[in-house]
Parts: sequence; structure tokens; C-alpha cells
Amino acid sequence: MKLKFGIIGGGNGAFIGDVHRHGAEFDDLAELKAGCFTRNESENRKCGQKWGVSRDRIYPDYLTMAEEESRREDRIDFVTIATPNNTHYAIAKCFLEHGFHVMCDKPLAMSSQEGQELKRLAREKNLQFGVTFTYGYYTIIEQARQMIANGEIGGVKLIMAEYPQDWLAVALAGEDSDQAMWRTDPKISGISGATADIGSHLEYAVYKMTGLKIQKVLARLNKIPETMQIDNDSQIMLEYENGVKGFFWTSQIAIGRECAVLIRIYGDKGSIEWNHDMPSTLRVTKLDEPPQLYTTQRSFLYDSAQAQSRICAGVIEGYYEAFANMYRGYCQTLIARYMGEEADPRYTFADVEDGAEGLRFVEACVESDKKGNIWVEINRPEMTPE
Repeated sequence: MKLKFGIIGGGNGAFIGDVHRHGAEFDDLAELKAGCFTRNESENRKCGQKWGVSRDRIYPDYLTMAEEESRREDRIDFVTIATPNNTHYAIAKCFLEHGFHVMCDKPLAMSSQEGQELKRLAREKNLQFGVTFTYGYYTIIEQARQMIANGEIGGVKLIMAEYPQDWLAVALAGEDSDQAMWRTDPKISGISGATADIGSHLEYAVYKMTGLKIQKVLARLNKIPETMQIDNDSQIMLEYENGVKGFFWTSQIAIGRECAVLIRIYGDKGSIEWNHDMPSTLRVTKLDEPPQLYTTQRSFLYDSAQAQSRICAGVIEGYYEAFANMYRGYCQTLIARYMGEEADPRYTFADVEDGAEGLRFVEACVESDKKGNIWVEINRPEMTPE
């Protein structure tokens, strides 16, 4: 069975739309059939034709697309949302209300309240909802997850993660970046910049590796220069479940750093380190033993990690493959649902609750910073008495 999907946004030369398209179609589990790729009419048509979408299924806006697709016998199975942050909630809600499954670029919405509403609606209508937290789906991350779960580094005691970039520093120097315009505007991007945009990636990737949720944060959100409306650099102290300590650093103005994700997990019997500059390699050190390097598509990996490798050992697996891993988990789970079968547990995806958790994390960090850098607990509705 092959699923049919549509895309909202991602056209007119946008980077992320093509990444979503390739990710969804990578394993031949889904095919692009419809979309509204940009508000520019001529560019929308050109993009749809370029991506092989028939003229009658290139829509002028998402409302028209939801209405018309819902009436078709060959309607799409799910929609991918690849638009600026402030549109995610309305588009997702619209398609859920029309009975479509959803895959949404992160952030899920502009607030945890909106995220909780989307979660409620998806569950009420029994619809599948995925969120694209890319870095948790690099192939070797699954190996890290299995090793930590099986106690190979003992009990987790300390988590250190960073995600520095320099794109905003470059964009501000040039003063001609569309990305810089909307990503630094709180009306479009949201209440936070770097913490939400890339810090949420760290939050989810660490959760994917360890299974640990953050209990409280102490955050300093920096605006450099001070004329910035939202943070572009942050340092965040963390306390996880079981008293595990952690620290995140995110920055969009760290000159010389492009996409430098670095995650270190320290246990009482060893440590695991993943560096995005070497995305197919995992550095594992057992107590009083020399470091070992684990790489993808090797027989010594756990089965679920081997299953996510598509190419031979020694060939680097990267960003497109990570997106494809998310979509493979999403599509295979949806196909299993249609077929009345159990989904393959080796393939997973971040869901609407993971998206809502990311929003709660960001809001706690913003609150901590506003209150003078104090500890703030993560507010989870399921833990709040009615």
C-alpha cells in the first residue's frame, strides 16, 4: 500500500518543503498528490507542476484544499505542514476537523494551549499526528537509545548538549535574509528565537536517547544585540527525572558554527557522545576502558538501528535520511492502522504529545528568564488536578 499526501507551504524556493517531499517519498511508502505550496499563484502552479502534482490538485489556499480533498474519493491520507510557525495551529486544526492525518513541522503551534488543543482534537477524531524533530531520527541515535535503555552506560547522571549556529549573524550582517525577517519576528516565530527554534530540537533528541523528561529549568535567554525582539542565544540549566542534571546551550550568532549539534550523555558506568559533524558515528566510553566508535550499518548494532540504515557501512547517513526515518515510522504506522495490523516497533515518529512537550519546555524557559533566571517547573496538564 502507498499513501497519498499533500503539502502546505514549502514552495517558492523554500528549503524545507523539498526536504519533506524527499523524506516522505524516500522509502516508496507515500506519493505527493496535492498541495498549496505558496501564496504566490504563479509560483504555486510552477512548484506543483515541477513536483508532479496534477493541475486540479494545486490549490490556492489550505482551506480550499481541505474542503475539496475531503470530498474526493481518492483524497489524500495525510497532509504535511511546512509553513512559518504562526500558521501551524490553524492549518493543523483545519485538516484534523476535515478528518485528515497530519505531519507538522515543529513547532507544533505558538503556545502549549494550542498544542494541547491539537492533541485533544487528534485523539478525539482518532487521527495520527506527527511532528518533525529531525535530530532524534539520525540512524545512529537509535543505537544510542538502545544502549542507554539496556544499561550499557549505567544510570544516567549528567546530560550536556549544545546547538550553535552562525546563520543569523551572517544574515544580520547582510540584511537581506527572508529567514532572518520572520524568524526574529515574535508575531510569526513566537515568544522565543533560538531556544524554541533549535533548543526544542535538543529537548526532543535527548528525550529520544534517554527517555527522560525535564522537570524544571533555569534559563538565561540572550538578545544579541539588545535590539533583537527575541532571544538568539541561551544557556539553560536543567533538572530531569530521577534528579539527573543537565545543561543546554543554543545560539544562532556563534560565528564559525554551522549546524554543530553535540550531545553528551554521562552514566555511572560510561558515556555516549554524538556530534552532528560526524552524524553516522557514536562515541562510547565504558568506565576505565578506551573509547569505541560505533558506525551505521554494522552487524554489532541493535536490530532497530540496523533497520534504519539504508546504505553500506562507511557511507555517511545524514539529514535527508533522518527525515526519511521520521516519515517511514509515520507512514508504516499509518499503513498498519489501515490494514488492521500492528506497526513495526523498529520504526517510530515524534507525535503530537512530543510537540506539546517542546512548547512547554520553551514556555518554562521564557518564564524563568523573565523572572530573573529562577527555577521554573514544566507545567504538564496531565499532572495538574482537575
